[in-house]
Order: sequence, then C-alpha cells, then structure tokens
Amino acid sequence: MSGLEIAAAVALGSQLLEAKWLLKDDLLLINKVLTSALPYLWKSNRGKASYWYYFEQSCFKNGKNKALAFPRPKKSPPTPKLDENGYPILDDQFELEDYTYKELYEMVLRFSYILKNEYGVTSKQTIGVDCMNKPLFVVLWLALWNIGALPAFLNFNTKDKPLVHCLKIANVSQVFIDPDCDGPIRDTQAKINEELPHVKLNYIDEFGLFNRLKSKSTPKYRAKDETRRPQDTDSSACALIYTSGTTGLPKAGIMSWRKAFMASVFFGFIMKVESNSNVLTAMPLYHSTAAMLGLCPTLLVGGCVSISQKFSATSFWTQARLCGATHIQYVGEVCRYLLNSKPHPDHLNHNVKIAYGNGLRKDIWLEFKKRFHIEAIGEFYAATESPIATTNLQYGEYGVGACRKYGSLINLLLSTQQVLIKMDPEDENEIYRDPKSGFCKVADYNQPGELLMKILNPKDVEKSFQGYYGNKSATNEKILTNVFSQGDAWYRTGDLLKMDQDDLLYFVDRLGDTFRWKSENVSATEVENELMGSKAIKQSVVVGVKVPNHEGRACFAVIEPKDELEYKDILKMIHDHVQVSLPNYAQPCFIKIANIEASHNHKVPKNQFKKQKLPKGDNNDEVIYWLKDGGYEELSHDDWNLICNGKAKL
Repeated sequence: MSGLEIAAAVALGSQLLEAKWLLKDDLLLINKVLTSALPYLWKSNRGKASYWYYFEQSCFKNGKNKALAFPRPKKSPPTPKLDENGYPILDDQFELEDYTYKELYEMVLRFSYILKNEYGVTSKQTIGVDCMNKPLFVVLWLALWNIGALPAFLNFNTKDKPLVHCLKIANVSQVFIDPDCDGPIRDTQAKINEELPHVKLNYIDEFGLFNRLKSKSTPKYRAKDETRRPQDTDSSACALIYTSGTTGLPKAGIMSWRKAFMASVFFGFIMKVESNSNVLTAMPLYHSTAAMLGLCPTLLVGGCVSISQKFSATSFWTQARLCGATHIQYVGEVCRYLLNSKPHPDHLNHNVKIAYGNGLRKDIWLEFKKRFHIEAIGEFYAATESPIATTNLQYGEYGVGACRKYGSLINLLLSTQQVLIKMDPEDENEIYRDPKSGFCKVADYNQPGELLMKILNPKDVEKSFQGYYGNKSATNEKILTNVFSQGDAWYRTGDLLKMDQDDLLYFVDRLGDTFRWKSENVSATEVENELMGSKAIKQSVVVGVKVPNHEGRACFAVIEPKDELEYKDILKMIHDHVQVSLPNYAQPCFIKIANIEASHNHKVPKNQFKKQKLPKGDNNDEVIYWLKDGGYEELSHDDWNLICNGKAKL
C-alpha cells in the first residue's frame, strides 16, 4: 500500500469515527461552555446577572449592524399582481421596517424614560406585555429590562377568567396593550376592573409612540446599575412566560437569567447564529421559543432578528426573502402547513440555510429540507420551565427525527443528568417503581419513558428549577424525589421520549391532561371547567385526538348532557359559552354526547377516549359533532374526508 493510500485510509477511518462519536463537535461545545459560563457566573455574583448588560455591550460593538427587521403587513394591501408564470407577487403586501443596533438602543432608552416618568414603572413592578410580534414588543421588553422591571408575556388570545388569573398570580401592576390585539383585553376589562382594580390597562398608540421614540427631542434614560435589581442572581426571574398545565388555568413559568444566558450563548452557538445571521421568527414572542431561542441569541452576537407579525404559509418565504433570513424558526405544525402550501418561486428564492424549532415529524423531515433547500434542521426539546434543553443540528441523513444528538463525550456527561424512566405497564401516565427497592428503573432502548432532568442540589431546588411564579404546589408537582437514591430530586418533564442504541433521543407523546394544538398547549382540565360553565351538561371529559395530516391533537370533548335539554340547545349553549371563555385553539373541535362512567377508583379513564375513531366510531354508528361555520354540526364521512385532505379547516 502506497503512502497516499495509507493516508486516504487513515482519513476515511477518521471521518467514520467522527461521524460515529462526534468528538470534534463535543469538544467545541464543551470549550464554549467553559469559556462562557464561568465569566457569566462571576458577573452574576457581582450584581450583573441581567441580560441587559450583554445586550448593551452588543449595541456598542455592533451599532451599524441591522438589529431588527419587520415586514409590516399593509392595512389595505393591493391585489397581488401575477408574474410571467402566473404566480402572485407578494412583495407589495408588506412595508419593510428595519433598525440598527444604535437605533434600537436609543429607542429602548427613550421608551425607558417614558415608562419611568409617565407611567411610574419601577424595578419592583411586574409589567404585563400584551403585544403581537412587532418591534413594539421588543422595545417594550428591553426597556423593562433596562429599568429592572419583571416582564410578564401575556398570550394575547387569553381572555375572561384565564386572563384575570394570569394578572393575579403574577401580581401584575400595569399592562401595555398593542392596538392590533386588544380585543380580548377590552372584552375582559370590566372583570379586570372589578377583581383587580389596582391593575392599570395602558392602550398604546403604536405609531404615535414610535414617532416619539425616533425623535431626538425625547429624553433618554439608562437606569443606574444599582437600581436594576443588583440583588438578582443567575436563578432570579428575568421574565414570566405562561404555560398551560393540568391545574386547569395558565401558570407563570419563571424564566431565569441563567436560562436566558444559556439560551443566548450555547443554543445560539449550536444553531450557528452569528453576527451575519438573520433569524426570522413567526412564532409568538410571548413563548420562549421565539423570545429566548430566537431573539436573545441573535441580539447577543450582533445578528438581525426578523419578526413576522403572524404566520402565513402563503407569504412566509416571501417574508424570508424580503428580510434576508438565514435561519427560520418553526414548530411542527408550521412545517406541515408550508409543505401543503401551493408552489411559489419564493420557496427557493431565499437565503435560509438552517431551520430550527421543535415538533418536526420524522415522516416529513427530509421532504421539508428537500423542497425548501434547507441545509440543516435544528430540532430541540425543552419546556419553558425545564432546567435545560436538548438539541440536534441535523445535516445529511443521520439523526432524522431526533431531538437530541451529541457525541460520546457529551452523551456520557448527560447520562447522569437526563434519564428516561420506565412507565407502569398498566398505566402509561404513571411511573414504575421497583416493588422491592421503591426506586425507579431506567427505560430500555426504544422503550418510551418519561424524561427526567436532575436537580443538582436537592436541598436548594430553586437554584436548578425555579418552577412557577406564585404557585408553589404546581412547582412541587414537577419535582420527583427518591428516584434512584434516597434524597435525590429530578424535574419531571411530563413527556414520553425514547432513546435508540446510538443515544439519539426522540419525542413520543405528552403525559397527563395537556396536549398541543395550533402551536399552543391546551389544558384539558381548563376546557372541562369551561364546558361545565355552559350550564348545559352534567360532566365532561376532554382529550386530544389525532387527525390525519394535522400536527398535535385536536380538542375532543365527551359530554354527559342535562336530561331536560335538547341536543341542539346543548350544543348551542356550549358553543356560545366557549366562544367567550376559551381561546380559539382550546375550543372543542369535536363533541360526542354520551354517558360517562367512572372506574372503581372514581376516576374517569381518559385513555379510552384518546383512541376515539372518527368520524363515526369503531362500528360506524356513533354521532360526533364538529365545529363548523359558527356552530356544531354532525360530522359526516364527507366532512371527515375534507378535513383529512386539508379542504375543511379545524
């Protein structure tokens, strides 16, 4: 064998080992962690845990770089013209706004002055942010961080009792409201004024405000460091992000400064977000995916954040082209919507190289990459309240469908921090404990198990897991103790995952009563409570059911009616009530009227309903109703075919 042949063989062997063990990527990430985490912890112990200091430093360093881009939808867009091949030209549907870091920083300081002097905002307050995706949200958020106030990101779809609950549990003192999404707040204003009279509702004149923010005549205010919550540590709250749970009403998940920092530095590093990157997100900024994994990493390194006000499968790639996006964010539903959209030249006429998010299904993973010429998929697993996340930046063929892919070194480290535990074979929602030892067992390869994340100091849980603001009982429910040894503590994700022999981790399903629909978490208990509020039923069971060619699970309600009412009256009463009390994504898509029998332990066995066969049941003799054209109508086979083929909208 010649020297060249030996060298080629060594090189090939090295490539094969690297493909299997991923040592190079592991070493790069470990080096990034060590060189970033230690300086951050040093600073946070000296009163500078806040992301504000990193944002400010980025503004000074990258002043001329573009920081924000916003394709603002026109109020009265013209009818799109057609190109030479008959495709609609969508550029005229938007007016592109952009701001440099210098401009953004000055607007933030001017808004800080207005908030402090005209609204009396201080570092001791929790402030509600009720905005759509737009620069207004970003400038308000960063101004609150400058002052030191705690922002609470409200889901602008929330209304009625759940909205009042969100304000109450976080002790919100003021809410700043975007005029484009103020309907739910206005509808609930009387109830807010009655139950929370101290809460000030500030309806913003967006364009008047931005005229002031751009004017040099408006003073600027940069808060003194000693007033910006210097007592905060890395585990202190930097923002509240609401999440649905099994308690029936939203919970305020605590986003700590440490998690914001880790998301910015480590997640951004893994997803290759750099100073020349442009990250487009159409995901709502009130969720951590867009806020903490989209905006924070990008602004930290001097890249551009492009914000789409609302996701549109028709114009998404046009917006990506207009903004110059290199990265896009997704949830699984978005990818399927895009794949189902009609072909358009902008599907390939863009600069996007990486798409990252969570929930991309394995069955469309490669098709999505191929159709839109995406080089890499960055799939991750996380929850707003979880201590850490898992990631998989996937090129080529290896790792398709996985939400965790690392090399042998990091897998070895994570094996002591993240585990899948066996579930009870008789109840998939209950963990299994060994009858003799009382401890849990690690799930076998390819066996679904609940993912647990280790709490490093069980005697001081809050440093690892901050939980839910003002809800200690819900926080404690997410902690599992005595798992593998006496006194240990682990965070329960509430999700089933499985691991293969290559240590790749795959999402399987959600446990309990929460399911995902329309990119939102739906609490079955909350829906059940609101159905009872219709005064039309005795009891109800709500589950998520799978619908072909749709991501997540649609809301399916089994109701036991009051004897004295007609079915048509019951369905109308339910519809009229949930239209007011529940956001669109949580309203039942399907309803079945039936007797509900509890088991011997007085619990309703929900699993049987999760396997409901649509449209007519296993024997083709059941009557199911579906939400159509402003009311509930009987679901026919023709209706079901239209739904499955995407021709009828749920």
